[in-house]
Parts: sequence; C-alpha cells; structure tokens
Amino acid sequence: MTPTLVIVPGLGDSGPEHWQTLWTEKFGAARVRQDDPEAPTAEAWATRLQEVVEATPGELVLVGHSCGVLTIVHWARLYGGNERVRGAMLVSPTDAEQANMGELAPAVLPLAPVPLAPLPFPALVVASENDPYVSFERAETFADAWEAAFITAGEVGHINVASGHGEWEDGEILLSEALHAWTPPEITRFRA
Repeated sequence: MTPTLVIVPGLGDSGPEHWQTLWTEKFGAARVRQDDPEAPTAEAWATRLQEVVEATPGELVLVGHSCGVLTIVHWARLYGGNERVRGAMLVSPTDAEQANMGELAPAVLPLAPVPLAPLPFPALVVASENDPYVSFERAETFADAWEAAFITAGEVGHINVASGHGEWEDGEILLSEALHAWTPPEITRFRA
C-alpha cells in the first residue's frame, strides 16, 4: 500500500495555486489545517499535526513547506514522531532565528528556536540557494542537525507560487525518489 501523504503547510495555509494544495488534490493527501494559519506557535501547530497523524490510518509521509517544516521538527521534539511515519520531505525550511525575520515575516518568530535534534524518521531537506527566508548554509545546517539528506533546488526563491512554483514537477520527482528510499520493496510506490 502506498503511504498517505500528510501535507503540512506554512503561513497562510499555502493558497489554492501552491504546489502543496495541488498535491493535496492530486494525490488524495491528508492536510494539516491550523486554526490560525497566520499566527503559528510551536505547540499549537505541532498539536494539530499530531491530531492529523493520529486520525490518518496507515503508513505516512510528511510533506512540509516553510513554517510547515518547523511544525514538523517541533512536532518531532514534542511528540517524538510516530512509528507510522516513513519519512518527511522538508521544503524551504524557514529560519525563525534569521536576523531580519522580525522585519521580513514577524509572524514566524514564535517558532524560534528551531529544534536541532536528529529526527526520528528519514528526511530530505530541499533548499533554494536564494531563499529570502533561510540562507542556503543555514538550511544545510538544519539538514545536518536533523540527520536528513540535503539537496539544492537551485536559485528558485522560496519554492512557492511567488517564485513560480505551482505544479512543481521537480518536487514530485524528488518525492517519488524519497518514497522509493523510505519504503520496503513490497510497497507500491507513489507515481507522479
């Protein structure tokens, strides 16, 4: 059986044209919907992720973007993960500790400090080399701390609608490759 994707959006719940929303519909994914998608806190957002994980049967793969990545790492810190989570694709992790974040996106500040403990499941960090919300070096530091694989997406901004990422076919390829690595051979693989 193919693992169920759990989409973990960032600020604003990743709007209707965002690749996370398109993937939710395309792949029948579960989705984390926060009570207030404009005002994250580590505890509230992690708790909502825990509720979705508990309510979604079978093997799971988490797909976070931006503050959704921080939600996943705070969830792992607070809840210790879940044995049904086969892996996590962590795209454009926002750096809540970045010096100019108070001016750039002050709503992100309550997600600091960013947990830097190894994750209890395999993960892939996908980072842009010119993301305004995280330096490429800091994204690599996160990946190292989380014991995650790390890949560059090139100079592609924040990997969101504003940077030209709607469908994000390259992301589907990365997800398919990650699923292949994270699931046993007898599991039917996700097909883009």
